[in-house]
Amino acid sequence: MDGMGVVGDLFGAGKMFLPQVVKSARVMKRSVAWLTPFIEEEKLSNPNAAQGNAKKILLATVKGDVHDIGKNIVGVVLGCNGYDIVDMGVMVPTDKILDTAEREKADIIGVSGLITPSLDEMVNVAHEMKRRGMTQPLLIGGATTSRMHTAVKIAPQYDNGVIHVLDASRSVTVAGSLLSEQKNEFLAKTKVDYEKIKTDFENKKPVKTYLPYSQAANNKVKVDWDQHSTIAPSYTGAKVFHDVDLAEIRNYIDWKPFFISWELHGNFPAILTDEKVGVEATKLYNDANAMLDKIIAEKWLTAQGSAGFWPAQRTGNDTVTVVVGDNKKIQLEFLRQQIKKAADQPNLSLADFIKPADAAGNNDYIGAFSVTIKGIEPHLKRFEKELDDYNRITLQALADRLAEAFAEYLHERVRREYWGYQANEKLSNEQLIKEEYSGIRPAPGYPACPDHTEKYKLFELLGGEETTGIHLTESLAMYPAASVCGWYFSNSASQYFGVGKIQRDQFEDYAKRKGWDDATAEKWLRPILD
Repeated sequence: MDGMGVVGDLFGAGKMFLPQVVKSARVMKRSVAWLTPFIEEEKLSNPNAAQGNAKKILLATVKGDVHDIGKNIVGVVLGCNGYDIVDMGVMVPTDKILDTAEREKADIIGVSGLITPSLDEMVNVAHEMKRRGMTQPLLIGGATTSRMHTAVKIAPQYDNGVIHVLDASRSVTVAGSLLSEQKNEFLAKTKVDYEKIKTDFENKKPVKTYLPYSQAANNKVKVDWDQHSTIAPSYTGAKVFHDVDLAEIRNYIDWKPFFISWELHGNFPAILTDEKVGVEATKLYNDANAMLDKIIAEKWLTAQGSAGFWPAQRTGNDTVTVVVGDNKKIQLEFLRQQIKKAADQPNLSLADFIKPADAAGNNDYIGAFSVTIKGIEPHLKRFEKELDDYNRITLQALADRLAEAFAEYLHERVRREYWGYQANEKLSNEQLIKEEYSGIRPAPGYPACPDHTEKYKLFELLGGEETTGIHLTESLAMYPAASVCGWYFSNSASQYFGVGKIQRDQFEDYAKRKGWDDATAEKWLRPILD
């Protein structure tokens, strides 16, 4: 523990990096595990022996969310600094989190999440903590969380401390402040900071002008549909791709996010020779590739994907009707940018990239896909049993990278072969990462189509959960966590964009199209409501 104190100090000073910390934690955990039987024996022979008094921190990924790499890293780093970590895992209901915190007498509660619905669940955690009269500070973390959202939405729900933690390196400082004599001063300062953020947010002067929805809808992407010729895909309906070769998928990995997950920042491959982090980045890269070799050779993981194409036409401003077989139609609903643009700039919607029903000429099409990397669970359990957080986290991060690489690989096959609208395309992996291809593959829940509930339709088109091998949680996260899904658009005018904030008129129009009441619409659209 003295050694880990040195590691923690060096990490906080930026002289050691996260992979080194997690490897150090592996040594510590295995050493403690070896010593534990002797410690327990001593306790039995000497009941009056001094007991440990490590402060206890409870961590959980909130209900409906399956992502936990960040939470696992925070747990390891805090464990390295002498805290007793109670890790409840993923998809944990609020009542279970708080019941466990009370039973375990946790000193701090930390909740994490990646998808946008998790933000509302964190608000609920804070609200319930206040209702129960709890006193533990609440830590907020995860990729979609922010200091702004914490200050504006979560902190007002609970009076005994809500703190946003940006990453694992900050967690130690925050926990130390909350569990020391500095606690009251730290919480008072945080409260003042958050109240200022909230006040500034509420009093901000509007710097953006929005168009009425009807006006924005008339400012569509200009496509000469009379001259537009759509290439028909090689098949219609959905196909499943089993046991796709991971050795081939590996070539499509974008390594930059892998290093970011380990809090090493820089472009790949330049990061491998970076003056500050290059040595550790290279070690991590070599370890990851050695594990990839093993994953492929020993078939630890399998890749399963689905891709389908269907005739489609735009039947409303932001509605696309998909024809499934002879008698079935599915309506996809999209959202449109409402911010006022320059005179020659359109207010984009994904529906703009599908031919309208009244245009002449051949049919248009839309595609959908899902990819997943399966089989990780027994290997995670094995590493957990071996007290090997370093390899456990590396495996999780690699599975995520393989899922994204699979999506890139399948999209290339679609463009060149299955749909064939770019049959002669020849792009390097670097060009693919920079999205220099024609056509797009936007995912429900992301900026161009921020409504997660359209995933239900996407999965219905692909054949459902049994066919895709992916389960949708109540918050519409995908399990296995290493999964990606989205739409395929082939139109050369299609581009990635963010819808941004929408106004009340579009909110009401969208709710009507979806058949939602206001409460349901607010639940799913809250992040983009102005």
